[in-house]
Amino acid sequence: MLGFVLNEKEVKEMEYLLKKELEELLHDIEDHRNEGIIRRAMEERYQLVFKIFQRFSNPADCVKYMRNRISNHK
Repeated sequence: MLGFVLNEKEVKEMEYLLKKELEELLHDIEDHRNEGIIRRAMEERYQLVFKIFQRFSNPADCVKYMRNRISNHK
């Protein structure tokens, strides 16, 4: 496990970057033109980025970026 120290400004910037990445991934995952291995890779990346985001953000912010379980089974 690695760790690093960030000041408040850097934490806000990291949150911003993670939110933007999650928004893009959610948008791309919902695009039905992406199939197979591409979709699985995006879902794996989403899970990784979301786990990192949870470490930086409060639970109320995390709820906004949770995937809808119904859409996972389409």
